[in-house]
Amino acid sequence: MKIGILLPYKENFSPEYPGAVSLFVNETSKKSKYRKNIIVFGNTSFKKKFDIRYINIKLGINLLTSQTKSYVNKFIYFQKKYDFSLIEVHNRPSYVTQLNQKIKKNVFCLYFHNDPLSMDGSKTINDRKNLLKICYKIIFNSNWSKKRFLEGLENKFVNSNKLVVFFQSAQKGKISIVKQKKNWITFVGKLNKAKGYDVFVKTIKYILDKYPGWKAKIIGDEKREKIYLNHKNADLLGFLSHDKVLQIFKKTSIAVACSRWEEPFGRTSLEASANGCAVIITNKGGLPETITNARILTKLSSKELSKEISYLIKNENERKKLQTLSLKNFYLTHSFVTKMIDEYRDEKLKFYKIFFTKKAIKTLRILHITNFNERLDGRLFFNTGRRINNGFIRQGHSVLGFSDRDIQKYYKSVGDFKGAKTLNDKLKKTCYNYKPDLVVLGHADLISKDQIAELRGDYPNTKFCQWFLDPLNKKGPDFVRNKDRILDKIEVVDSTFLTTSPEVLGFLNNKKSFYIPNPCDKSFETLNNYNRSCNIDVFFALSHGVHRGVLKSGKIDDRILFLNKLKLNTPNVKFDIYGIDKVQPIWADHYFKTISNAKMGLNLSRGEAIKYYSSDRITQIVGNGLVCLIDAKTDYGNFFSNNEMVFYNSVNDLSEKVIKISSDEKLRKKIAKNGKKKYMKYFNSDLVSEYIIDKTLDIKSNKSYLWEK
Repeated sequence: MKIGILLPYKENFSPEYPGAVSLFVNETSKKSKYRKNIIVFGNTSFKKKFDIRYINIKLGINLLTSQTKSYVNKFIYFQKKYDFSLIEVHNRPSYVTQLNQKIKKNVFCLYFHNDPLSMDGSKTINDRKNLLKICYKIIFNSNWSKKRFLEGLENKFVNSNKLVVFFQSAQKGKISIVKQKKNWITFVGKLNKAKGYDVFVKTIKYILDKYPGWKAKIIGDEKREKIYLNHKNADLLGFLSHDKVLQIFKKTSIAVACSRWEEPFGRTSLEASANGCAVIITNKGGLPETITNARILTKLSSKELSKEISYLIKNENERKKLQTLSLKNFYLTHSFVTKMIDEYRDEKLKFYKIFFTKKAIKTLRILHITNFNERLDGRLFFNTGRRINNGFIRQGHSVLGFSDRDIQKYYKSVGDFKGAKTLNDKLKKTCYNYKPDLVVLGHADLISKDQIAELRGDYPNTKFCQWFLDPLNKKGPDFVRNKDRILDKIEVVDSTFLTTSPEVLGFLNNKKSFYIPNPCDKSFETLNNYNRSCNIDVFFALSHGVHRGVLKSGKIDDRILFLNKLKLNTPNVKFDIYGIDKVQPIWADHYFKTISNAKMGLNLSRGEAIKYYSSDRITQIVGNGLVCLIDAKTDYGNFFSNNEMVFYNSVNDLSEKVIKISSDEKLRKKIAKNGKKKYMKYFNSDLVSEYIIDKTLDIKSNKSYLWEK
């Protein structure tokens, strides 16, 4: 696990001539808990470097390739060598675009230290949309910079969890306002008009003449502009090392940062505040965000600046009050900002490795899209979607249910006859407001794959998965339709979960697919029939394809023939069967009250048995302490013994076993009790939900899942 930090080309990572980027990277890297994992890459001619692991990228002369391209390509060489888990690029969005062409992983974090709209790679709307797709995080040094990045982008990006503001940091000085402060007025920065130096020069001449007991300290240089200042009380110190600048700030009473241009942040005013100066700033760009207590110029002119400086000189108490507040309220220390940076690093580097500990370090926002059957008034309150929901919640996650079929039914209109447009629009708005980390789709056929693809583009850090419960045997009902439903979205989701073993489904073509059992849930499966004296021997209920116990037109159910033969073979066995012979299907609480009087439950699915497939009927049978009667060809014998379930090879075989168990209460209770105990322990909704997260997020869990054996 390593972090590679790429500085701008020719950025001097040296205490001899550092820029704002180098200072920020050096200080936050030294304080980071990931310090040993960080390697900084840059290009400088200075021999002395900051005391952080650093690799200097030297470039030879190549007339055919730009220096920038060569610089990035050399970094790619080191990426292959070190395999960085996270790549942090500072102030060069074009580098990220170039890196992404060679490194197809979501590992980029881009820091903006300047106006995004002034930089190659982020000037256009399409540039910035592309950065949002390929970056894990985009970090700004002020809210002003973030707003600039968002100019022209749709609202859905405004509160994206990918866009983060981390102010720059400074070392808080240990200052005695009374003893150390001198009558100094200090200006630090480029000596040009953009920094307002021309206004400062005009102003300071007037101030020094009017207040001869005061001196001006000017730190900085500018080769392109020549703005001259000649005054006996003005010291032009040129460029100074960062340490010397801080020493002057410690003695400075009034610091001036009078930029004319929109400063993305303003390190000068930050460090002046950290060292207890009374600071005067303009209201440009991110400057007002740097200081809690400052005098702010709404208009940059010599007159206004003179007024502010004069006020602080003449009013000593106000000046000292402002100095004290600057020092007292300063919080943007290196440690504070580094801690925030490390938190986002934790999300990427640490979260996936130690997620499932007693104290989870990350709570996921999970959007669960499935049919919760709200329109059916609780008839299916125990459905699989709610079971999986319960599992997510018990793990401590935030879960938002999105009942696609209910929404579609409720919002049908003349203009949207099927309700599909409204449904997908509501999904977009829900994602915008909720910003899910994980989207789980359960039989969400009404959500188009194009809609999922669009959401993936909008929220590239969000993971998507689907689960599917219906039968997938080739000779069973609706095979082609069920297969197509899965394949429809398999290319736009990160994982697929089935209640049939993927190894027997050739159509998956080795896609990222996994088996999950039908999950039981302790809040639903509350009966212990093995402790009861039950009057019914065998319980069975159909629901699909029937209405008031009569098959719908065009429907065939071979289970009816099986049941008729079973009853014929066992004339003394008491059956309780629903959904056939004009007996209505049963639902909701009626269902659970009915099975509470049964010894055995027949787990008979439509079509031919296939490896591991069962309807969710199995959870209601086993989980409530009934003996589960199941076809041996399901291979559930890989998970359960003959003392935990009853496996049959034919209707005649089943007949013999039903007769035996119906007459042997001790055996019945033993099998039912053992079956429930094991199913509730290993096939519960907590584990199934955890497994879904593990596989979708590529978490290497130490947990062993019984169904993976």
